[in-house]
Amino acid sequence: MRDYKIHTLANGIRVIHNQITTSKIVHCGIMLDVGSRDETRDNQGIAHFWEHMAFKGTTKRKSFHILNRLEAVGGDLNAFTDKEKVLFYASLRNVYFERAVELLADITFNSVFPAEQIKREQNVILEEMAMYHDDLEDYLQDEFDDIIFKNHPLGMNILGTQKTVSSFKKKDFENFLSEHIDTRRIVFSSVGDVTMEQVIALAEKYLGAIPKLISKKKRISFKAYKPDEVVIKRDIKQARCAIGRPAFKFADEKRSPFYILTNILGGSGMNSRLNLSLREKHGLVYSIAAQYVPFTDTGLFVISFGTEPSQLEKSIVLVRQELKKLREEPLGKKQFSEAKEQMLGHLAISEENNVSFMMMMARNLLDSGKITSLDEIFDRIKNTTVETLLDLSNEMFNEATLSYLRIQPN
Repeated sequence: MRDYKIHTLANGIRVIHNQITTSKIVHCGIMLDVGSRDETRDNQGIAHFWEHMAFKGTTKRKSFHILNRLEAVGGDLNAFTDKEKVLFYASLRNVYFERAVELLADITFNSVFPAEQIKREQNVILEEMAMYHDDLEDYLQDEFDDIIFKNHPLGMNILGTQKTVSSFKKKDFENFLSEHIDTRRIVFSSVGDVTMEQVIALAEKYLGAIPKLISKKKRISFKAYKPDEVVIKRDIKQARCAIGRPAFKFADEKRSPFYILTNILGGSGMNSRLNLSLREKHGLVYSIAAQYVPFTDTGLFVISFGTEPSQLEKSIVLVRQELKKLREEPLGKKQFSEAKEQMLGHLAISEENNVSFMMMMARNLLDSGKITSLDEIFDRIKNTTVETLLDLSNEMFNEATLSYLRIQPN
């Protein structure tokens, strides 16, 4: 079990750190509880665009100086935006830790949004949108999100639309940030061979002077789900399919057992039920996966795969058969035990990844106010029963509650 310490700055920003002595690399980041679901149809994509613009100039640096600041000492600087979070993060040798903290604070809070950079980055993001449109896996996920979370911000594309991206001006970024940034919903997270005292001192130095910011914006909860079936025709050779529905929120006690169930059905292992049936037994797909993503107030469960157009309906029938088996047939003792051990192994391996652990600490602190230890998660998995998974299967895999997206050749 990893140890961590938490400190709260006067402005509400929380600092969490895990000191390890086995690596000379430190990973750190500033995570904000702001994402694409905090947008409207009129400013769709602005959170992701802001992530890009953070690297394009601050009150003290131009774009080149931002990009070169850590790369000059062999470090990495990166960022991402998802439905609920924006993260700016860095990895570098611990002797340069202060350099990373100072730079992350600068790009997060001191962006100036130069007009010429906005125009240039609009073209970059439009190219990014075209790239994702051409990637059928990403396109499938984006379109399926819209089906599940129809008319809700969770269903909007993180990248935005051509219309919104092309319209953004400096004031749009400033207005969005002033409305949504809340220092109580910001976490600085780090993992590395640095003492907590050093982390606090640097956080106070570079983040402590940030004024206390309070947002009055409230997220719109997702409630109105209606199963749907959609067919999209495109100029492609392989058919794609997504099957799923809303799932459990981050704080739901059913989250851990549903992870087990999702892993049994279509996890990353080659021994998942869907892979054994559709690939190994029938040779219909190259890969098939089931995924569960929790959000603060809901979640998403989705099965996705690609196959020959002539085999699409047969593949869907086989998926339904596997869901039916889970609804009607309790897992055997040996199979259930192996499923638990597989899940425990995956979790133990994932905790070895220091970058992922840094991100996990920040996200957990924002979403639940605490860090759930690996031992606690292990206990939840070990205490899960066959009956629990059977009940979950009947609740989540009911045919009448599932939505379908088929992407087929013209």
